[in-house]
Amino acid sequence: MDQYGVFGNPIAHSKSPDIHHFFAKSTLQSLTYSKLLGDVDTFELQVKEFFREGGKGLNVTVPFKERAFNLCDVVSPRAKQAGAVNTLLVGKNGQIFGDNTDGVGMVRDICENHGQSLTGKRVLVLGAGGAVRGVLEPLRNESPKEIVIANRTLSKAQVLAEHFSQEAISVIASEFDQVTGEFDVIINGTSASLSGDLPPLPESVIHSDTWCYDMMYAKEPTVFLKWAYELGAKGSDGLGMLVEQAAEAFFLWRMKRPDTDSLINKMRADLE
Repeated sequence: MDQYGVFGNPIAHSKSPDIHHFFAKSTLQSLTYSKLLGDVDTFELQVKEFFREGGKGLNVTVPFKERAFNLCDVVSPRAKQAGAVNTLLVGKNGQIFGDNTDGVGMVRDICENHGQSLTGKRVLVLGAGGAVRGVLEPLRNESPKEIVIANRTLSKAQVLAEHFSQEAISVIASEFDQVTGEFDVIINGTSASLSGDLPPLPESVIHSDTWCYDMMYAKEPTVFLKWAYELGAKGSDGLGMLVEQAAEAFFLWRMKRPDTDSLINKMRADLE
């Protein structure tokens, strides 16, 4: 059977094998998918060895996405913008191709699964790390009115704002407590939810129709979503993003687009 896997460190918690085996079964594909513990010293050699032994494709997660980008022979335009890769495949000529499916996975979850339009909207993105950099290009492609990137360290947000700003769409950097005005959509791309922290945002960013999204997910609403709900906003966590970015990777590997609704519902039920 065709071999696939995911490299990360740590990796034991990964849901990727369950997701891709579900996709394989639902699309009648014959493959195996394994968790692979990446070595911080020899990651690049591990990847090349995987493909040398006949492996067909890989996912890459923390902390190897930037290193995966650098070992690719060819990268997609969205991976180039992100400066990071989460999906690898090998061509018939032996070249390693890299893509980043995180952003398109998030946008598909927001727009298709939750029915939210980003076009013409004022969007606030929290954080300026790799997770945010990976989603800004697909987010910008939805033609929002404006994107504000808020971060504790302003200089990091400024780097992203300068990189992704264009004539048609304004991308602005701000510190958390300096954000002004109301937003239609707020996306939390910080890891604060994992530690139970809340970015110090003014409550005035939320109005009655604000829709909030946390890239993280958990059994209970994250601290960011609890804050948003208490102020009258609606929203969702990032469980659907996890499934949708995997579906995009699966499509790149197998040219089959799996149904995601049933898996998202199953995974949500398993959390409860």
